[in-house]
Amino acid sequence: MDIVSRGRTTILKRWRHLFTCAIIIVVIPILLLQVLPKARADSNGIWQQYTYNGPAGSRPYFVYTPANYQVGTAVPMIVMLHGCTQTPADFAAGTQMDQLADQKQFIVVYPQQTSTYNQEKCWNWFDSADQSRGSGEPAIIAGIVQAVEQTTSQWTIDTHHIYAAGLSAGAAMTVILGATYPDIFAAIGVQSGLEYKAATTSTDSFTALRQGGPDPTQQGQAAYNAMGSAARVVPTITFHGTSDYLVYPINGEQVVRQWMQTNHLASHNTYNASFNSPTSTTNGQVAGGHSYSVYTWNDNNGNEVQEYWLVNGMGHGWSGGSSSGSYTDPQGPGATPAIYNFFMNHPA
Repeated sequence: MDIVSRGRTTILKRWRHLFTCAIIIVVIPILLLQVLPKARADSNGIWQQYTYNGPAGSRPYFVYTPANYQVGTAVPMIVMLHGCTQTPADFAAGTQMDQLADQKQFIVVYPQQTSTYNQEKCWNWFDSADQSRGSGEPAIIAGIVQAVEQTTSQWTIDTHHIYAAGLSAGAAMTVILGATYPDIFAAIGVQSGLEYKAATTSTDSFTALRQGGPDPTQQGQAAYNAMGSAARVVPTITFHGTSDYLVYPINGEQVVRQWMQTNHLASHNTYNASFNSPTSTTNGQVAGGHSYSVYTWNDNNGNEVQEYWLVNGMGHGWSGGSSSGSYTDPQGPGATPAIYNFFMNHPA
């Protein structure tokens, strides 16, 4: 074979090798792309943004539809209210509620407070205009719930299993929702929050954060009055850290006491709990984390109405949350699964 022929053969071999590599580099990823979207769809749900416009006002909100959800299957809805400075995406990352939704199949709704309505993106729990049914932020959030319910082309909501949970300012607004829309929310979850009408002005709010609000028995009556003709027992699960120096621990106790009175009045004398005499007390310890106590109170028929998780040494944040979100403490007991389990045991 001459030099030219040998050179041609060598070049052809090299080109064949390069062509084979090109097939591997270009074609195989294209084939994989046909498969990967399906795998991704099976492991992650859908996160969508909407805007609510109603008589009481307008807010953005996000809806998480879990992986494998089928329209026509009635599922629960959990409304999640973020704290000050947070966004729905941040709150979702910290609480990991969407991942639980994938496992358990429920819809998660994240109303968003924006700096247009509060400079720090806090829900205005301390504003008297946002503490009653039919107006302000409670009416907007209730309107968002109804908008999701009515979008039957995308979701089928089990109206006996609609709940609200929140952190900090979101928790205080959750308390307000329980008092103003007990006909919508079957139960509520309160992480580092405050009692109903703990403050009615922004000035009072700073006092309440540190010292608590008015007498919780009095506020329990006020919350019951706010329920009006829709009055009913609203089961409540409350989390608070003993080292919370943003919303001091007295507020967690006041939330429990306030709802104890509200639910007593709404129960027609079938719920007669005493804060100092819980039905059960359970102590726990997170491995490498915080110790905690769980107190429960039952009604006259033995049905649990309230839970109070007091986490020793925990500051201001979502107990057991992920460090991928703000205001979380991964060393606390898991608030997300505890709140979900409590909710599922308390349909409307």
